[in-house]
Amino acid sequence: MITRRRLLGSFAAAAMLPSRGFAHVAPPRSEIREALARHFADAGTAGTFVGYKVDDYLVIASDTDRSGQAKLPASTFKIPNSVIALETGIVGDPDKDVFKWDGTVRIIEAWNRDHTLRSAIAASAVPVYQEIARRVGAERMQKYLDLFEYGNRNIGGGIDQFWLTGDLRIDPVQQVDFVDRLRRGALPASKRSQELVCDILPVTKVGNSAIRAKSGLLGAEIGKPSLGWLVGWAEKGDARTVFALNLDVREPRHVADRMGISQACLADIGAI
Repeated sequence: MITRRRLLGSFAAAAMLPSRGFAHVAPPRSEIREALARHFADAGTAGTFVGYKVDDYLVIASDTDRSGQAKLPASTFKIPNSVIALETGIVGDPDKDVFKWDGTVRIIEAWNRDHTLRSAIAASAVPVYQEIARRVGAERMQKYLDLFEYGNRNIGGGIDQFWLTGDLRIDPVQQVDFVDRLRRGALPASKRSQELVCDILPVTKVGNSAIRAKSGLLGAEIGKPSLGWLVGWAEKGDARTVFALNLDVREPRHVADRMGISQACLADIGAI
């Protein structure tokens, strides 16, 4: 897994040595491929992409600066929040346990109905995950963010807002590290919880490959998106590439560009 260090200055020198479980092997190699950045420029925005080619033990980033800048995770936090929901027993079965709609009509129509955990993560239903966070409570939430070493671990700003408008921050390399540990079942959580969360992540087919990932859109719940995320991994045969992308949402079309640019970057590095 990739350590939590600041990926600033010399990216290649900060080789993201795994801090747990990889103590007796060499650190991953790392490369900056500035050509990847052209996909953001061509779309009329700015952003960053970090990919970890697991079999090659190689980390590839589009830049040395933004790849190490921590930002609000928005709905990518639904990944750890789902693990926590299962670990605490708030959700027993992601396909059977139902969160009832509270009757409040919200700007995104898909949120205005009952949801299971699987349907809630697919619809990126913020109200469901806010309810999960309230049931978890601040003490247990802090415990799990510390255990997971998730971003800056700061839940300030409200138990149902800290990942949306509050104090939680995470950078793309930290996202890759967290998702890679989840993918490998290496988080300090039960195997069942980790496998179930991997299973409920939305899947996009790309030819003979697949992308299993969660999006995030800062400001989506108020209809004013400003930052977009896509975090997950690509599957090509037996090969796996864990990745994180974020970009500035300057125009409505940039919401869809999260997946489009992710696919372009993944294709460029041979991951799909």
